[in-house]
Amino acid sequence: MSSLRDAAINSKAWPFEEARRVLKRYEKKDPEKGYVLFETGYGPSGLPHIGTFGEVQRTTMIRRAFEIISDIPTRLFCFSDDLDGMRKVPENVPQQDLLKANIQKPLTSVPDPFGEYESFGHHNNAMLRRFLDTFGFDYEFYSATEFYKSGAFDDTLRLAAERYEKIMEIMLASLREERQQTYSCFLPIHPETGRVLYVPIKHVDKVNHTVTFDDEERREWTLPVTGGNVKLQWKPDFGARWAALGVDFEMYGKDHSTNTPIYDGICEVLGGEKPEHFTYELFLDEQGQKISKSKGNGLTIDEWLSYAATESLGYFMYQKPKTAKRLWWDVIPKAVDEYHQQLRAFLDQDDAQRLANPVWHIHGGKPPASDMVVSFAMLLNLASVAGAKDKDGLWGFIRKYAPDASPQTNPQLDQAAEFAVRYFNDHVAPTRVFRAPSDKERAAMEDLVVRLKVWDGGLDAEALQSMVFAVGKEHGFEPLRDWFTALYEVLLGASQGPRFGGFIALYGIDETVALIERAVHGDLTEV
Repeated sequence: MSSLRDAAINSKAWPFEEARRVLKRYEKKDPEKGYVLFETGYGPSGLPHIGTFGEVQRTTMIRRAFEIISDIPTRLFCFSDDLDGMRKVPENVPQQDLLKANIQKPLTSVPDPFGEYESFGHHNNAMLRRFLDTFGFDYEFYSATEFYKSGAFDDTLRLAAERYEKIMEIMLASLREERQQTYSCFLPIHPETGRVLYVPIKHVDKVNHTVTFDDEERREWTLPVTGGNVKLQWKPDFGARWAALGVDFEMYGKDHSTNTPIYDGICEVLGGEKPEHFTYELFLDEQGQKISKSKGNGLTIDEWLSYAATESLGYFMYQKPKTAKRLWWDVIPKAVDEYHQQLRAFLDQDDAQRLANPVWHIHGGKPPASDMVVSFAMLLNLASVAGAKDKDGLWGFIRKYAPDASPQTNPQLDQAAEFAVRYFNDHVAPTRVFRAPSDKERAAMEDLVVRLKVWDGGLDAEALQSMVFAVGKEHGFEPLRDWFTALYEVLLGASQGPRFGGFIALYGIDETVALIERAVHGDLTEV
């Protein structure tokens, strides 16, 4: 353990860099609360998306790194801001009229349009927890509704009333003059309608801890700030929650970064110590637009898991968190294959190298061995040329290529084969466009057929690759990449593909010969 800790103290992997920042808070004294608190926030105004998962995954990576370099206990809170009023109706949920009739009500007071849970907020919270449980995250779930109504937040809310002017000073400096005239950090919840009201506050009683306001019908009300009668606007709520819970670390998207001084300032006004922050770049959809819960663009959690194992999503989240990443269907195969490449590399690495390997962080230091003797990309191409309808159609080829492999001894590969067939049918087959070869390409392909028919080198992928390479070079392809692009476009209906020697080894010599002959005769362009 000591050698691993020594390596961790010096590791340049970003989770360890963040963990060291958190540890520095307690160089002189351990936390009075007895643990270091990591937190992630979730706004359940729409169905959870992959960005939501990413915060928990990445925070968990930092937490695990912290546990290597320190003996201080840790906890992770996943906090849902479900007392927030529903400001607009998400486009990707049913019963739009029902939701429109409940605009401005707290999410835990809005009926569930799916008819499954107590409220829309409870439904979205359940979806988040189900997914986090699928990944085996160690977390404690916190509901803002329960936090406010149970009294757990009361001391901080009373302090907010007492220090109202200081909070308002921080907030008003960030607002336009018109907004300043009506802004208050307190949002009363109407005792009759149950709606969250965005109305001016006429008076804040610092002694009795109440707020007085007029509702939309100009009726005056006075409510205690405690007990869930009033909630804080979201920016003050952020900082107040840090102070109330003693949060030591929280990450959020780059779109929040300009608010960091506000969050920190309010936390300190309310007697807390500002936590360490980490801002990550946002996920983008196919068009390069920010992913939005309300729009439902980008991939959902369940969509990713329809085509790849959970670990591949963890790998995607680990990579360059401070770089904006396009999150679309075509990133899945790459993530799967790179994840398994790292698993294989892990076996021969020393402690320092392992701590820099993404799979250490995905699996908390105990990654499994990879049994993927065939890459996911290769399985996709095999599904294409074999016309496989299910994974059994791929296993016939896999067994010839790797006789010792089986669904029982290679469960990761077996699962990937099933995913590959589904991915191919849903996202590759509809986009394939086969073309006829040019005269130059046809001559090279016919030469390749002649050489394959007399090939006596077995299913050696590297030897086959060298032979294919030699054909392209002898037929004057410059750059040589054009030769391989021609093979992919003519034989597979795509502009990119696998190492062709590996493809031949997997698909089979005779089968590849037959495929090329069909392509040269124009049969594939009719598919």
